[in-house]
Amino acid sequence: MASTGAGYDLSPTTFSPDGRIFQVEYATKAVENSGTVIGIRCADGVVVGVEKVMLSKMLLPSSNRRVATVAPHCGVAQAGLAADGRQVVARAREEADSYEDTFGIPIPPKVLAQRLGEYVHYFTIHGALRPFGAATMVAAYDDREKTHQLYVLEPNGVCLRYFGAALGKGRQSAKSEIEKLDLTKLTCKEAIKQIAKMIYTTHDESKDKPFLLEFAWLCEETNWTYQLVSQDLVDEADAWAKKELEDDDDDDDDEEMAS
Repeated sequence: MASTGAGYDLSPTTFSPDGRIFQVEYATKAVENSGTVIGIRCADGVVVGVEKVMLSKMLLPSSNRRVATVAPHCGVAQAGLAADGRQVVARAREEADSYEDTFGIPIPPKVLAQRLGEYVHYFTIHGALRPFGAATMVAAYDDREKTHQLYVLEPNGVCLRYFGAALGKGRQSAKSEIEKLDLTKLTCKEAIKQIAKMIYTTHDESKDKPFLLEFAWLCEETNWTYQLVSQDLVDEADAWAKKELEDDDDDDDDEEMAS
């Protein structure tokens, strides 16, 4: 009974005998089934890339964005249910505006991440609510510490700081690829290409729907403001990633023939 969740998944306030909260696990599953989202803290900034699945050929490419600006110095990228994610973005904007109105300075990334974590966690401890089926990456610049930061907010309310992270279907293989990179030397423009390659690698054309690449960054080039990456750079990364994968396939074919 405990292993299937039967009887213990009717409320996020109910623990199973083995200490699991199934409602939170179901919300996490919604994130794991969504398109891949990758974030990397580079030497000169933070880049986030999203595999935005096109649900219909009639869908306008610029609609249903998975990246959003919270304040000039910070923004987010999201995996999971888009509608749930919009609520988290709305809360983040409220927190950023409230902090600046009260203290007269932009909200520090750590404070924003902690407050969002508390907000999301609140929805896991009340029976009349349900957990958010979305996970959020927060990219931000701390003007006081003069440093750029990357946080990941999970559906259970846990919010941790990362050098590199991935969400969605391709998270495991993407994490393995991120670990191979030298993030202390990697630039944002190089990271855009690497993220594009990771997304194409994890995408299964036979099972998954068509997708668009969506990128945002916060770096020296943008004067530490969170912005969408220009379409020219996205197209360049897209072409580079496809060429790299084709070259890798050719190398594999050569090795098979040689053996």
